[in-house]
Amino acid sequence: MPYPEEAEGFQVDGPDTYTQFQKRFFKLKPFGDHDVDIKIEACGVCGSDVHTISGGWGDQKFPLCVGHEIIGRAIRVGPKVTLIKEGQRVGVGAQSYSCGECKQCRNDNETYCPVQMMDTYGSVWPETGITSQGGYSSHVRTHEHWVFPIPDALPTNTVAPMLCAGLTAYSPLVRNGAGPSKKVGIVGLGGIGHFGIMFAKALGAEVWAISRSRAKETDARELGADGYIATVEEGWEVPHRFSFDLIINCANSSKGFDLARYLSMMDVHGRWISVGLPEEEGQVIKAQNLIENGVLIGASHLGSRKEMLDMLQLAAEKGLQGWVEEIAIGEEGLKEAMLRMKKGDVRYRLTLTGYDKVFG
Repeated sequence: MPYPEEAEGFQVDGPDTYTQFQKRFFKLKPFGDHDVDIKIEACGVCGSDVHTISGGWGDQKFPLCVGHEIIGRAIRVGPKVTLIKEGQRVGVGAQSYSCGECKQCRNDNETYCPVQMMDTYGSVWPETGITSQGGYSSHVRTHEHWVFPIPDALPTNTVAPMLCAGLTAYSPLVRNGAGPSKKVGIVGLGGIGHFGIMFAKALGAEVWAISRSRAKETDARELGADGYIATVEEGWEVPHRFSFDLIINCANSSKGFDLARYLSMMDVHGRWISVGLPEEEGQVIKAQNLIENGVLIGASHLGSRKEMLDMLQLAAEKGLQGWVEEIAIGEEGLKEAMLRMKKGDVRYRLTLTGYDKVFG
């Protein structure tokens, strides 16, 4: 029973076999008045995909098709859809639904909706029992609010990772005042962090990359960093005490992380915002480490529709592109992608392509 009742995609059956992808048909949720059907052309590979199917983030609803950095064409729109037109090139990120009526949704905080927040994959649609499936597949069905027109200037393969990783970096930057006269640090030069450097610079801030060694310094400066801090070096934090207005922590691991030394670099009431989600436990936070400069610690989750559209427009205007390597979708390509992501052998994102050959 193919589309429009079902999509075809690559699913994993559980953490023990997370590199073994099975090509199958699976049900789509019933088509609604505000839904958009998208024929997928490419999908970024996110660290979330690996954490989810390998068991790092706990129990999941298997079998599961992951992928939430989706680019494709809108091939069907519901009768009440006003935001998307049939035939448009569009994107879908990590969230596919929120209630749209609560205080958070009404104030451009729909990614924090406490009433009904649906992930693009791994959530159960109410009253149907159908688990949402992601972008390693032929089609995806999504509410129009979570479908985004892609500017013509942005190539499909390099814009795909912006739908999650890019937005995850962009939202906390704009919400916490990154811009001219601000000193901004980006911890962790990986899939999210490399977008953080690009967007912080595009917003006009003075940008510093913060990494363990100097192995990525050349890349950081090419991405736009004004300065570079290597935390293996003695006294790395001392020259920067009381100087950062904002630091975005994109690190994928908290092992050996001396948080107090990072926090000492914050200006009075400077903001330390975490967006990375390591599998292990985080750092111990002591009040003594906060009181010297009154540092504020927070976090950020994805971003609103407004922020997504603003980010894509900024990328188009500034000619920003993710550093992306393409991998052909398929059993072997997906296995390679998962193993490389697990090892951190990516510079700095992967995008799955070749959908037309696999799904027709």
